[in-house]
Amino acid sequence: MKKFFLAVFLCICVNGFAQLIQIGPQISTNITSVNAKNFSSDHTNTGIGFTAFARVNLLLFYGQGEFGYAKSNFSVYQDGIGETEFKLGGTDATLIAGYKLIPLGKAGNVRLFVGYNWKNYSDISTNNNLNSIALEKNNHSVLGGVGVDIWKLTFDLRYLAGLTDIDSSNGEIKTGITNFSLGFKFL
Repeated sequence: MKKFFLAVFLCICVNGFAQLIQIGPQISTNITSVNAKNFSSDHTNTGIGFTAFARVNLLLFYGQGEFGYAKSNFSVYQDGIGETEFKLGGTDATLIAGYKLIPLGKAGNVRLFVGYNWKNYSDISTNNNLNSIALEKNNHSVLGGVGVDIWKLTFDLRYLAGLTDIDSSNGEIKTGITNFSLGFKFL
């Protein structure tokens, strides 16, 4: 009889732990736009990312960490000099604090969140027919967004506002990224 109660207790604890901590992979697509000074125009482009996430749930609030690899593309044009296309890829780390706006129990929930994102560009490719533009390898951003959880799937829409001037010359380029992601919760 003691073994039966111990088994029931362990099942309840494991179920409670699974609802407290959730982990899984995410795939995302992003649209990168830029705020570029000293350039006459800029063009948006798309990229892709792969991350792993871990979420800790506390009643209506949650915290989430993500770590992975992301690529982004954009271009800027300067009159009389030409167009420069940037392809950036590298480590992507995110910390999120969120609120479950509409909790739907085991069926899912609707979430609002804010956070911080750090990117380290290890793969930098520029296509310019004249001179190269040196870039900062680290980009810091603040983010905000909305998400929906349905069963084991997570859908997020977020905007990352770049804080770092990634153009290390006398120009200024700050990124603005709209990101759509799909994740799967193993736990």
